[in-house]
Amino acid sequence: MSGKVDIGGVAVITGAGSGIGKATALRLGRHGATVHAADIDGDAAEATAEEIRRGGAVATAHAVDVADAGAVEHLANSVFAADGRVDILHNNAGIAHSGPVEETPLSDWRRIVEINLMGVIHGVHAFVPRMLEQGGEAQIVNTASGLGLIAGVELAPYCTTKFAVVGLSESLNAELRPRGIGVTALCPGIIATNIVTESTARGDMAARKQSIADFYARRGASPDAVAEAVVNAVRKRRVVQTVPASHVVPAWIAGRVSLRAGQAAARLTHRLAQRM
Repeated sequence: MSGKVDIGGVAVITGAGSGIGKATALRLGRHGATVHAADIDGDAAEATAEEIRRGGAVATAHAVDVADAGAVEHLANSVFAADGRVDILHNNAGIAHSGPVEETPLSDWRRIVEINLMGVIHGVHAFVPRMLEQGGEAQIVNTASGLGLIAGVELAPYCTTKFAVVGLSESLNAELRPRGIGVTALCPGIIATNIVTESTARGDMAARKQSIADFYARRGASPDAVAEAVVNAVRKRRVVQTVPASHVVPAWIAGRVSLRAGQAAARLTHRLAQRM
């Protein structure tokens, strides 16, 4: 199947209360989509939905913890009861983590896996059977990271989940695309959101957390640029969508050509970050 996805159709975005999720929800609303904005913070989700409604589109807010499979199943039930289909599903909700692996408790590992990886899996499990049954063309966008394509030092839990989301997305696209559902791994670079401020940091990374957050605010790309990349990925049925390409693609190519070069780049980036 090679048809187009209706950008102005029904869209579900998790983590829609802020950052990339909010920007994507607003962008799709401007394209005329009926938006279901989900976030663990129900008030933030409602604020996003209200902004979309002020722009003239239809939007509904949902308070959802993506780590809770039952909550995501309830979201799917609610959306299909209201609108009967989903054209775009953006599994976006996620958290960040940094710190030496020896100073990372097992509870940190479990939490980030439950949100960043299982949260995406819960979305897939709840929505895909219904999306297949509805028929027609649709697109799933799973927010991974540039760090799902290239390694990062003192970022093992985060990279673990994001590499997994890329692999999950590629596998699902190979399976589902012939049946009308494309799947994209969205791989942003440095984006000016609050993800660093709200992240868990261990060891020396905790002391550098504010300076890293300041760097993201100064040098990061706008969430609006990521939202536009999401629209582009849906329109072009991209399997991997980097944004901005300059943040991700050179190191990604280097790592694919030479594992040694990729490892050297990861260590160099870490040393530069320490000096910064």
